[in-house]
Amino acid sequence: MTSSNRPGSHGSPEASGPAGLRPRLPSPLQEVADGRFARHGVRLLLKRDDLIHPELVGNKWRKLAPNLTAAAGRTVLTFGGAYSNHLRATAAAGRLLGLPTLGVVRGQELADRPLNPSLARCAADGMRLHFVDRSTYRRKTEPGTLAGILRATGAEDAFVVPEGGSNSLAVRGCRDLGQELAGHADVVAVACGTGGTLAGLAAGLPPGGRALGIPVLRGGFLGEDVQALQRRAFGGPRGDWSLDERFHCGGYARTTPGLDRFAEDFEQRHAVPVERLYVAKMLYGLVALAEEGAFPRGSTVAAVITGAPLG
Repeated sequence: MTSSNRPGSHGSPEASGPAGLRPRLPSPLQEVADGRFARHGVRLLLKRDDLIHPELVGNKWRKLAPNLTAAAGRTVLTFGGAYSNHLRATAAAGRLLGLPTLGVVRGQELADRPLNPSLARCAADGMRLHFVDRSTYRRKTEPGTLAGILRATGAEDAFVVPEGGSNSLAVRGCRDLGQELAGHADVVAVACGTGGTLAGLAAGLPPGGRALGIPVLRGGFLGEDVQALQRRAFGGPRGDWSLDERFHCGGYARTTPGLDRFAEDFEQRHAVPVERLYVAKMLYGLVALAEEGAFPRGSTVAAVITGAPLG
């Protein structure tokens, strides 16, 4: 087991973020011995973005930090489902920085129910929760619908961050992830929800590097979303990237007994906590791809550990 990157302060303005959060950047790069890869002549590295910050974990730091800087003290309003890691990270950042946060939650029916552990954590961190029906939530990016939400919450002057945190600022922040991995891996894999991390990662990798996204949602729409994010952030396509849509295990926030067994086994093998909704699916996909011979012998694959289990 080795660590190739030492903690420090990364130099780009996107990575620096708001003063006071003190991230560990670049995040450590850890080689693990795993026979499921080794027997195919493939090295496995873990890019431990889960160690960037104890509360703004992984890609949530990379995407949120530039947005929090741009908010300049205003209320941060953002969106998510009942189990959104993005809402949790935004709420934690608000508490740490003294910023008001407001979470617009998908599902009006949840308003009268006890909060699940994820939303309870958001509330404990000071986030005000506003529940909307699913039809309104689907239209949340339409100007009229968004204006109605801002009026209903009394947050007309809020700084709005999209669901999952993926906007141009976030994508440019995630470019640092690719730059940190330059020269270390032939393929870099990341779990994908909204596509912002993949869009930035691919842009930051050097020529010859390839980014692989493992979507955790069904639908087949993510490729177009990643392309659109790169156009908005960089003016056009950047980097070599692809998606493998086979490992969502039924859709977002869904797992299977087999996936749970896989995650438990990986934790026991490597003493790395495995978050189930994103990271486990990505690692499971990489093992399957290695067995299929998708990675040439002699290649190095880096798996980005973008989150940690809810504790």
